[in-house]
Formats: sequence, C-alpha cells, structure tokens
Amino acid sequence: MNETEKAVEELRAALCGVGIILPSLRVDPVSAAHEEPYALVDLGRCNLGVASRLAAALRGAAQGGPV
Repeated sequence: MNETEKAVEELRAALCGVGIILPSLRVDPVSAAHEEPYALVDLGRCNLGVASRLAAALRGAAQGGPV
C-alpha cells in the first residue's frame, strides 16, 4: 500500500469513528499516475446530512471538545 492509499484508509477510519461515511472517498486515479506527493485524495460527494455531521465534527475538533 502506498502512502496515498494509506492516508485514504486512515482518513476513512477517522471519519467512520465519528459516524461519517464518504462513499466516494478514494485516491484520485488521474493524479495517482504520478509519484507522491502529487497524488490527490478525492473526497467525493456527500449528502446534506453528511456535510452537516462533517462540519460539526470539524467544529468540535477545532474547539478541542468532543467530536
């Protein structure tokens, strides 16, 4: 597993830990053709509920409180 794939899996696990699933989360296939650090992580699309939970989790983390 390369570094980009590892980062995607770590992000997926962290998001899942706070109840957030981004179904389209993946390594961007076009940029992955290049060597790291040029590969990009594609966060994909999500619905309104997921976007709201993600915003709340980020606010909680920024304030140092529970997520």
